[in-house]
Amino acid sequence: MPISEPAAVAAELRTAMGKLMRRVKHEDQIPLSQVAVLGTLDREGALTTSDLAADQRVRPQSMARAVGLLMEQGFISRRAHPDDGRKTLVELTPAGRTALENERGRRAGWLAQAIEEELSEAERELLAQSVALVERLAAR
Repeated sequence: MPISEPAAVAAELRTAMGKLMRRVKHEDQIPLSQVAVLGTLDREGALTTSDLAADQRVRPQSMARAVGLLMEQGFISRRAHPDDGRKTLVELTPAGRTALENERGRRAGWLAQAIEEELSEAERELLAQSVALVERLAAR
């Protein structure tokens, strides 16, 4: 089966991305699931725990545990929802923003170095173009 077959491309992409994610995780100091929550709050602003669960595609109970852990570390805080007194919003604290920036820096630093050392200029250009394609697939 030629590599351009969608099923073959999907299998190869999934395998390669899995290997890359496992390698990047070696640079982590905060679990990936928690970094994802911090990143969402950084991009979207304050959200309810239910909204975070929907965004991350996890059960609300799982998100409640993650939120609890992040609160214990001082990375997020809660405040009353301005429009619905029954709800609370979760938001990034300054310590959470710093932790997120540090994580992003560690990951990006390792990956940038690997790209520079392992790929030719033409390969780097091809990789840059491929990022947009992967983003489109992720948004589907």
